[in-house]
Amino acid sequence: MLAFENPDEALHAPRFFLMRGTVRPNFEVPDRAESLRAGLAQLGIAAATAAPATEEDCAALHSPAYLAFLRDAAAGWAALPGAGEEVVANMHPSPEMLAQGATLPRHPVAQAGWYMADTACPMGPGTWSAVLSAAGCALAAAEEAAQGRTAYALCRPPGHHAYAARAGGHCYVNNSALAAQRLRDRGARRVAVLDIDSHHGNGTQGIFWDRADVLTLSMHGDPSGYYPWFVGHAEERGGGMGTGFNRNLPLAMGTGDEGWLAALEAALEEVRSFRPDALVVALGFDASEHEPLAALRVTADGFARAGGMISRLRLPAAICQEGGYAVDHLGGLLARFLTGWGDGA
Repeated sequence: MLAFENPDEALHAPRFFLMRGTVRPNFEVPDRAESLRAGLAQLGIAAATAAPATEEDCAALHSPAYLAFLRDAAAGWAALPGAGEEVVANMHPSPEMLAQGATLPRHPVAQAGWYMADTACPMGPGTWSAVLSAAGCALAAAEEAAQGRTAYALCRPPGHHAYAARAGGHCYVNNSALAAQRLRDRGARRVAVLDIDSHHGNGTQGIFWDRADVLTLSMHGDPSGYYPWFVGHAEERGGGMGTGFNRNLPLAMGTGDEGWLAALEAALEEVRSFRPDALVVALGFDASEHEPLAALRVTADGFARAGGMISRLRLPAAICQEGGYAVDHLGGLLARFLTGWGDGA
């Protein structure tokens, strides 16, 4: 299996993170990528360096104004008197403001609040370069899948919480969604996006909400008590032409291997019924029992079994890295997942 990475991911080293009212170090650190590279090395896989994506590539799904914000935000923020070292929003337009005609001012603080869903997506001087590098890895994997093969993309920062014009949850552009769109652009009539990160892929759901050509499936911790809190429930099935082409499988905290794999089998049945030409796997390891929040408590064996189950779909696939923050365990989990994938092929 080919794998893709880009060293520019290390330019993004966020520090700010707000957790239950306490400012603490950010979980989404460059060491995550180093651990994942070590996992590839265990399998003898030397990742190729993917070219960074361009703004035009990202504009396939993201608004040009939003991309301009991502590109320019750090510089505008640094010019503010007394500004901190990272862009962090401190006010967002409320539903009442939006309903009454809220507009977007030019001020960097207002721009941050408009384009950021939460405080979990701080931006520094190197963030934009890292964002483009991550998207480039996803697109390189999609190009492989378009040729009937499977490839892994070491995407950092992750992407599945990013909407068409809003960052959130460590995510800025939606790597997995861009991979799905690239597959459509390369001739796939239908593409399925299977998200096994422990958090709901709300950005992916939002981007494809009204489309019938991309099936979005997400299995994740129950959002009634877990990020992203407000969406990710089973009754959210898409809208307009996309009605019925979004499926959420929320799981109780502490579910464990058997319940998690049962949800995966249900998701795979949906994929089979959809009969896609290609697959995007949004691969998160934050379902692991070793994670800081340990929401779903999946073991390494569970991830290996999942790899085998998904690979038995016999679909060309772009595997895009999403979350996973137990740095010491990520490489081993990736190696187990990809070994399971090979065993199932």
